[in-house]
Amino acid sequence: QAQLVQSGGGSVQAGGSLIVSCSAPDYIFDNCAMSWHRQPPGKEERELLATIIYDGFITYEPSIKDRAVISRDTTKKLLYLQLTDLKSEDTAMYYCMADPVGGKGYCASTYWGQGTQVTVLS
Repeated sequence: QAQLVQSGGGSVQAGGSLIVSCSAPDYIFDNCAMSWHRQPPGKEERELLATIIYDGFITYEPSIKDRAVISRDTTKKLLYLQLTDLKSEDTAMYYCMADPVGGKGYCASTYWGQGTQVTVLS
């Protein structure tokens, strides 16, 4: 049973924007640090894009910080990533992750969403 469930993404024209979202159960959302990662085609490793820890502190990977916004809805238990001015190099599978590092101390494990494909059309 998936712990983190993603939605959004799809095909977007270059220069456009998109939002991907990630829902999590209370015990994960309230206790874990949440982050967005992506895995471009042909690459084995996922790259970290942005993190929001349990107290709301946010960090971004420097190369994307001017075009990305990570946010959360603490009532709906939803995590969001908005990307603007999309480029071909943004084409990737996007994943949300919940992790004990940066969490409250009650986050039991690392959890991954199922992945959402984003394709930027030029």
